Amino acid sequence: SLREGVFCSGANIYMLGSSTHAWKVNFCKFTNETRCELEDWAAQSDVRTICAVTGPCAGGGYELALACDEIWLIDDGNSAVSLPETPLLGVLPGTGGLTRLVDKRKVRRDRADVFCTLAEGFKGKRALQWGLVDVVAARSRFDEQLKEHLDQIQQERPERQERQGITLGPIEVSDVDLVRSTSTLSVAFQPDKRTAEFTIEVPPVTQAPSTLEEIHAAGDSFWPLRFARELEDALLDLRVNRNGVGLSVIKTKGNLDDMLGWDKILIEHRGDWFVDQTLHLMTHVIQRLERTSCSFFALIEQGSCFGGSMLEIALACDRIYMLDEEGVEIQRSPMNEGLLPMTTDITRSACRLLGEAELLETIQGNYSCLDASSAEQMGLVTEALDEFDYEDMVPVAIDERVSLSPDSLTGMEANLRFAGPENLESKIFGRLSAWQNWIFIRPNATGPQGALTLYGRPERPEFAWDRV
Repeated sequence: SLREGVFCSGANIYMLGSSTHAWKVNFCKFTNETRCELEDWAAQSDVRTICAVTGPCAGGGYELALACDEIWLIDDGNSAVSLPETPLLGVLPGTGGLTRLVDKRKVRRDRADVFCTLAEGFKGKRALQWGLVDVVAARSRFDEQLKEHLDQIQQERPERQERQGITLGPIEVSDVDLVRSTSTLSVAFQPDKRTAEFTIEVPPVTQAPSTLEEIHAAGDSFWPLRFARELEDALLDLRVNRNGVGLSVIKTKGNLDDMLGWDKILIEHRGDWFVDQTLHLMTHVIQRLERTSCSFFALIEQGSCFGGSMLEIALACDRIYMLDEEGVEIQRSPMNEGLLPMTTDITRSACRLLGEAELLETIQGNYSCLDASSAEQMGLVTEALDEFDYEDMVPVAIDERVSLSPDSLTGMEANLRFAGPENLESKIFGRLSAWQNWIFIRPNATGPQGALTLYGRPERPEFAWDRV
């Protein structure tokens, strides 16, 4: 922290206390995702994050520290780590604190129980003994020891010093007549129908840079990077500004060979830091789609180009409808073999075919073009429909979806989208976040006499003592 004697106390509690439920949920989801990105850097690249705590480190501040590779705590009699949300606010540490404490740092559950109900937290040696931090250093030696450690890390990664970074310019957005457009996609909103239609346009691969030098020179205009950034921007707009949208329909426009050509460029240049970071961003953005509280249907029609990484976007959707007509095809590529994993760190094909091991083995390594009938047989689409059934059934499916309870759909989708093994991230989003969102609407937190509502006031909260 640049402020002497203070590290971070996390969220603005007064802001949270006065925010709508939807804003609390979106705020916590977004901050969870940013912390997961820190851990993704460590797992997928040579970026290391070290948290130097030189002051009180509470709540979301400690959750930020927990997402780093190492936590250094100054032993000055004042600096401490704590998760005071339960004793002070009547809520949970909403951005991964509980999960990282026991799953990542392997703190014993009984010690974690004590720590999470002690508002003032722990300092110095006790924080180290209980596994809450990695290093404790005396005030007189803290800066010196930390610098020595950072210098050692930099010496182990000399190639980073030679890199020329990429400047990410602002995303240019046109928002006119209920159509939000960027250079790679448009989103058309129909408020009366509570739907949004995403149309992704894939450019000819002849426009692609052919060498690694040209890829670097393209910078933020390199199409895969530009598309990932613009799709992420559209998804965040959907979350924050379009709460009335119940269903997003995803379509693509372009040539299947062009789409696979863009993928081939990324695959051929894996190992280059810029290409790898682009792949990491693509992974993160598709995962963000899966964590968005909105239904998603992919429609594969004439002129679609759902191949490789674009097929991953379709597989991330709740349903895929494919027109059974000549010329309408999909195609898998090496991109579908784990380069863009789910939050649970498995492929979407493996998640989709969890109980069909033989079928999964059949499609692995199969990169041939698939018509609608073949795609349906291989379990890659929900339904293959001829022209007449497609025109009749798809609109009905859309109307039925938006007629259902948004709350029940959000819960249903969160449970169905992540079949298979769990990991730290899936526990954060599927368990911790779900409980936090429930607590946010309970009277003990946000009622007139709730702890979050009364934070900073002289009155004490009044709890309903019945366990639910």
